[in-house]
Amino acid sequence: MKDRWSEEELRAVVVAYREMSHKEAIGRAFVKSQYYKELAERFGRTAKSFEYRMQNISYVYDQMGKPWVKGLKPAKNVGTRTAELIEHIISEIERRDVDDKVAKLLPDDSLTKPAGVRSPKQTTVPTMTYERDPDVKRWVLSRADGRCECCGELAPFTNDKGCPFLEVHHLRTLADGGSDRVSNVVAVCPNCHRALHFGAERSVMLEQMYEKLSRLEQE
Repeated sequence: MKDRWSEEELRAVVVAYREMSHKEAIGRAFVKSQYYKELAERFGRTAKSFEYRMQNISYVYDQMGKPWVKGLKPAKNVGTRTAELIEHIISEIERRDVDDKVAKLLPDDSLTKPAGVRSPKQTTVPTMTYERDPDVKRWVLSRADGRCECCGELAPFTNDKGCPFLEVHHLRTLADGGSDRVSNVVAVCPNCHRALHFGAERSVMLEQMYEKLSRLEQE
């Protein structure tokens, strides 16, 4: 019997929830139970469990001051870690949507110059952090020797201490239960780091690193 929800599952539920929310906003009909059924078939849980998780998402949306889908009354009984992860996923997807809208506008030379905002509104969003072992980071960066362990290219620049700039990345995220060990951590350039989080080919990139670096273990 499954109990702990992975980040992949939560992300899929948030995406489905946002799709329903969008349809509701534009007055397009949809069947909630069909979403629960599809998610259940995909992840091997009951449709009822996905319905309740949707109510948890409604609770998080409500806490964020955002409207929630009608008929999915906010359910408060959600663990702190899960609630924070759901909020992180929502915020991440919303930022990506904004980036996508901006990208679609970039080639348009007919756009009017926007006025912008002189004093942007401040928003406080609670985040969850994990304590990392500095020795693991130091070892991985030293082992990389200034070269990205993903693409193989040299670090794009040196930092203010004169060291090649690479970032550490956990192949299985800490939020998804990944370990902070050298068998789960790589040193990568900023481009590869973003691609590993948001790129369409991130699963392929992961497999290539597992094959290339013998110290890595799939968790």
